[in-house]
Amino acid sequence: MADRNWRTETIAVTAGRDESPGAPMNVPPTFSSTYRDGGTIGYGRYGNPTWSAFEEALGALEGGEAIAFSSGQAATTAVLSGLPAKAAVVAPIDSYLGTRGLLSRLEARGRLRLRLIDVTDTNAVLASFAGADLLWLESPTNPMLGIAELPVILAAAREAGLTSVVDNTFATPLLQRPLTWGASAVVHSATKYLGGHSDLLLGAVITTDVGRRQQLVEQRSNEGSIPGVMEAYLALRGLRTLAVRMAQQARTAAELARRLHGDPRISMARYPGLRSDPHHRRARAQMDGFGAVVAFEVADGGAADRLVSALRLIVPTTSLGGVETTIERRARWSGEERVPAGLLRLSVGLEHVEDLWEDLDQAIAGSRA
Repeated sequence: MADRNWRTETIAVTAGRDESPGAPMNVPPTFSSTYRDGGTIGYGRYGNPTWSAFEEALGALEGGEAIAFSSGQAATTAVLSGLPAKAAVVAPIDSYLGTRGLLSRLEARGRLRLRLIDVTDTNAVLASFAGADLLWLESPTNPMLGIAELPVILAAAREAGLTSVVDNTFATPLLQRPLTWGASAVVHSATKYLGGHSDLLLGAVITTDVGRRQQLVEQRSNEGSIPGVMEAYLALRGLRTLAVRMAQQARTAAELARRLHGDPRISMARYPGLRSDPHHRRARAQMDGFGAVVAFEVADGGAADRLVSALRLIVPTTSLGGVETTIERRARWSGEERVPAGLLRLSVGLEHVEDLWEDLDQAIAGSRA
């Protein structure tokens, strides 16, 4: 079992391993729906050794106990399903479209009352606590890369007795650990950076509350939102290299952001690591790095679409967090009307920085026709 006093890079490599004499170095995928009576697992929907290994490793990284789900959206749904009827939920107006869409659908059914706020405005967030049942946070936000003042907000929420959940997908536990600041739970789409290879769907919730964890486990078992065995195995294998992947991706992202910021053809570049970024000082104070997502704007939606079409190396797609660099014009989706039409979200992978820049440079030139 990993020593939680070890640094995150070491925990990512060591946690979730069977240390018994003669055990394999990696917990193998256990393909079984049925178990003999008398053991710790009664049925395949109640548990699996491969899930447990992934949960142990991620929990050790975040500083809590993890529960794996079939996807990030399933993890989010599990958290929201535990709310009482007509619960008041405060959530970011700039955040992952899947989360906002789910919240809006639940509101339309009369299941909850939704308040959307700018999570980068600390005073507005604190003012939203009155009468709220749940505070949902995302930082950095998707796709605008806003930074919430998490240590202040989470401490205040805890003091007020308000349940708080942080989507930590963009930052990963390598860059910030919201549970240490007082978050009630952390949510991940392990599909993204944790898995890291664009080959699985998986989600997780991490909490230090034993009762909340048990409630989520029972909900997963009863509603069937269980992770696939192979997906959990691949996510754990991906987790082992998270530190080196994120370090390289962040270095490249910082350099591309610097060049985009200095390029007169670009209207605006957004990256928390840029000194010009409005949230740079906040990110530097509370994070252990700035991540691997860059957002930048060109003149309009037409120019953005032409830029994407001209790319030869960077992959146009809607997901992120893999070893390959991907790009997307987020405003093309219904529900992203607040996102500037010409904004492009760039998820930086592991390719050579000069190859990526050459591809961007020629595509930017071609988009101005």
